Amino acid sequence: MLKFKAGALNPASLGACPKRIEAAKDLVRRTISRHGLSAKTNGSAAPLSDLMKGLNLAPAWQDMPGQSAQPLGLPDGAVFRSETHSGRTGRRAYRHYVPSSAGEGLNGIVLMLHGCTQTPEDFAIGTGMNALAEEHRLVVIYPQQARGANAQTCWNWFSKGDQCRDRGEPEILAGITRTAMAEHAVSPDRVFVAGLSAGAAMAVILGETYPEIFAAVGAHSGLPFRAASDVPTAFAAMAGNRQGAAADAPTTGVPRTIVFHGAADRTVHPSNGVAIARRAGDDRSAAATRTTETGTHAGRSFRLIRTSDEAGNILSEHWVVDGLGHAWSGGNDAGSYADPAGPDASTEMVRFFLDRPAQGAR
Repeated sequence: MLKFKAGALNPASLGACPKRIEAAKDLVRRTISRHGLSAKTNGSAAPLSDLMKGLNLAPAWQDMPGQSAQPLGLPDGAVFRSETHSGRTGRRAYRHYVPSSAGEGLNGIVLMLHGCTQTPEDFAIGTGMNALAEEHRLVVIYPQQARGANAQTCWNWFSKGDQCRDRGEPEILAGITRTAMAEHAVSPDRVFVAGLSAGAAMAVILGETYPEIFAAVGAHSGLPFRAASDVPTAFAAMAGNRQGAAADAPTTGVPRTIVFHGAADRTVHPSNGVAIARRAGDDRSAAATRTTETGTHAGRSFRLIRTSDEAGNILSEHWVVDGLGHAWSGGNDAGSYADPAGPDASTEMVRFFLDRPAQGAR
């Protein structure tokens, strides 16, 4: 696999100097030529942005002054800022998407937590969440896990120090969210968190540890609260052997939760999705009722189980998608771990988030 020295084409190292930007482009061209890579698509020359995307360079160029926003498809007036938050327990970079429609009044904030080996830009492309943010007037925050905290950029959902309020990564991520809430004057009943895989496991943790901040959780291919306490138990949980680990924890503060999981997921066993949905639904209400519907969307069949409380408020939705592996359902396969087949998880999560329950219910 072709590799470049880390940071060699990072916007921060190039600055705004056009000559340095052109020199970086030339480096890409020369490297493509030296390694005999094709620069043609369907018989015509591919634009440099496409070649850069194939080399996993497109997200880094997104911030360059004067460069096209094509890889992330930013509409006129939208902003995708690079920011950093320093909390009591650590520091993390993040991307901050403000839609061009924000001037019409915001409907909420969504904190999006990527999976292992992913970047915020990659996750934004794969989920298509920025386009939904435009449509529904949402701010989207994409934190970046630091390689110093995890070599594979996984959120440390399996570490005891990262499963508690006011400690570790939950403290940092809650701080990022509070900063956005203050800037945009968004109340907690309109703040949501979603994630994929390790990001989904951390989203579940945030919902449990900061229920006063997050009104609802979206967990795609994730794991339940306190499913592991170290690396060995993390692998056991991923294999489906530790769903009952949080059975002794109270469920009174668990937010409404929407779960997506592929029935063919070989990385995180689908029984983990069952455990997340059960804790947010059946375990919260002795009088909970469940309804099930089935259907087919974009070539994949699915089963949807909704759990409601005695007042009819939906506590949880659990989507099981047949044939889907460890990937974002209905996503854009230009991003990693995204499968265009099946129900659109992003659309369904936003619908679930914004369809708020009756006053006083959570």
